[in-house]
Amino acid sequence: MQEGASKLLAACSQREQALEASKSLVTCSARILALLSQLQKMREAQVLQRMGRRSSEVVSFNERLPCMGKVAISDLRIPLMWKDSEYFKNKGELHRCAVFCLVQCGTEIYDTDLVMVDRTLTDICFEETIFSNEVGPGFQLRVELYSSCVPEDFSLGAPAPRRLSRLGGSLGCTTRKKTHAGGRDSSSPSLPGVTRLGPKYHLLAHTTLRIDHVQDSFKTHDLSLAAAGE
Repeated sequence: MQEGASKLLAACSQREQALEASKSLVTCSARILALLSQLQKMREAQVLQRMGRRSSEVVSFNERLPCMGKVAISDLRIPLMWKDSEYFKNKGELHRCAVFCLVQCGTEIYDTDLVMVDRTLTDICFEETIFSNEVGPGFQLRVELYSSCVPEDFSLGAPAPRRLSRLGGSLGCTTRKKTHAGGRDSSSPSLPGVTRLGPKYHLLAHTTLRIDHVQDSFKTHDLSLAAAGE
């Protein structure tokens, strides 16, 4: 699938096609990296078991495993805050960004639809419902917001704008907590040896939700801005 997305991206002649193909490539890379991480954990568990754990201890541990459940997240809304001169007086250059969310729970990776954002919007809305099956009570649901600056003149080989994204400074006050993305690179996930053409997505903000965040109604959560969002 990743190879197919790369070939599609190289063949794109329209801006919308390139944005969608680049998003698919980011999603594929994230899924592969998540599976590789899970495989590494399984190998480590096998090594520990060979180092002397008795089979009776393993059986006893498995018998105490908690029940698995299903987690859903929906109607993601991220407020934006623009300068008065930009939003009310409609002054300055009109900047547009393509944004989407990656939602990760264990090895399961989900992506939202692509949304085009400019100063005419007050919120970024992702209305789809995302389900994660077979999760334990210690689950971590990571939500990542990716952004790519969209130039007016599209060219697959054109260099990226110097200002990668102006959207970072427009996220609402409740979401603006700057960090270095938990030690992660603020660029989109990629695999060694994979050449990226076309639009480049950068990690703009993220948050991690756990079992104590679960409830049946709407709730506000803080987003941490990645370094590239400054």
